[in-house]
Amino acid sequence: MGGVLTGLRVVDMGHFVAVPSAGAVLADWGAEVLKVEPLSGESQRGIDAVAKALKMPGTAVNWRFEVHNRNKRSLAVDLVKPLGRALVYKLVERSDVFMSNYEPTSLKRLKVDYPVLKRINPRLVYAMLTGYGTRGPAKEERGFDFTAAWARSGIQYLLAESDGPPPQQRGGMMDRTVGMHMVAGILAALLHREKTGRGQKLEFCLYHSAVWTLAADLQVTLGGQAVLKQDRTKAVNPLVNTYRTKDGRWLQLAMLQSDLQWPGFCHAIERLDLETDPRFASMEARAQNCEDLIRILDQIFAMLSLRKWEERLREHKCIYARIQTPDEVINDPQAIANNFFAEIEHPVTGRTKLVTTPVRFLRNPASVKTAAPEVGQNTEEVLLGLGYT
Repeated sequence: MGGVLTGLRVVDMGHFVAVPSAGAVLADWGAEVLKVEPLSGESQRGIDAVAKALKMPGTAVNWRFEVHNRNKRSLAVDLVKPLGRALVYKLVERSDVFMSNYEPTSLKRLKVDYPVLKRINPRLVYAMLTGYGTRGPAKEERGFDFTAAWARSGIQYLLAESDGPPPQQRGGMMDRTVGMHMVAGILAALLHREKTGRGQKLEFCLYHSAVWTLAADLQVTLGGQAVLKQDRTKAVNPLVNTYRTKDGRWLQLAMLQSDLQWPGFCHAIERLDLETDPRFASMEARAQNCEDLIRILDQIFAMLSLRKWEERLREHKCIYARIQTPDEVINDPQAIANNFFAEIEHPVTGRTKLVTTPVRFLRNPASVKTAAPEVGQNTEEVLLGLGYT
C-alpha cells in the first residue's frame, strides 16, 4: 500500500535544512519529491567538507544531508540558462507543489518566482521560506536558524542561566521545526485546492516560526509580565527542575501539578518529613522557599545513582526523565520499539539507520526507502520522462 501522499508531485528547490527537511517528510509520506539543485550541488552537500579534509571519523557520508534528502530524486540544472528554466517549467506544469528557501530576489532573477510559475500552473501550491518575512526593514536580510530563529526570537536569551553565556543550538534544530510548519501549510493549501481548484502562494519565515515556538513566554510578555531567565537554584516549582545524581548523571523532573504529586514524591525520596514541613507543604510555600528546598533536594539526589532514582521515581509514579546522551537515544528501547529509526541499504555504508519522521500512519505507514541522491543522479530519467531525447 502506498503512502498517504502517493501521487503528489513536489519540486523541492531548497538548500541547507529547512525546506529539504519539509521535502523529506513529504517524501516519507509517499510524495514524489524531485530535488532541483545547481550543477555543483546544493549548499548543504559541502557543509562537511572540512571534516572530510581532516579525515575525521564517520565523515565518509554527509549524514546531515542524508537525513534531510532521503527518498528524493535529484535533477541538476543551470537555471541561469533559458533551456534550464524551460526544463523546470515543464516540471512545474505537472507538479502540485514548488518550494524553495532561495532569497526572493534570486527566485525573481532566475524567473521561478510565483507570478511566473502561477501562469504555467494556476493550481500550483508555491511555498517560499525566508529568514525574516517579505515585509519590514529586515526583509532582505539573510538568515539561518541560528540567527533568525534562535537568537532574534528570544529563545537563546531565555535559555541562558542567570548571567551565563547564551547557549548554542544544535545545527538545524529550528529549521526542522519550520519544516514541519511548512508541511502543515502545504497540506492545508492542497486541501483548499481540492475544494476550490485554485493553488496559492504560501510564505513562511524562520523568525515567525521561532516566535510561535516561544509563544507561551512571549504571550506573558505581551500581557505585561516579566519573563525571567532560568536559574535552577531559584526554580519557583522545585519539582520542575534538574538534579544531579551520585554517579554524575542528571535527572529532569516535570511535576507541574506539584500539590497532587508532592506526597508521592516525598515517598520516592524517603523524606516523609518534608511532606508536612510548613515551608514546603503547598505549592505557594514551596515557591516562597524554593532555594531552601532545592538545596535539600540537591543533597538527597546526590546520595544515589541514576538507576536507583529511576526505580524509585517510577515506583511512585513521578514524572521524570534521565538526561540522555545521543548514544543512549539511538539505543533507547522505547525509541526502537516505536520505530524512531529506519534501516536502508546505503551505497557507501551498507545497512544504515536514519531517523524517521514523527507521525505514524497506521493505514498507510510512512517509509524511508532510499538514501539521499548524488548530485543530478536522476537527471537523465527525469529528462526522458519529460519527453526529451
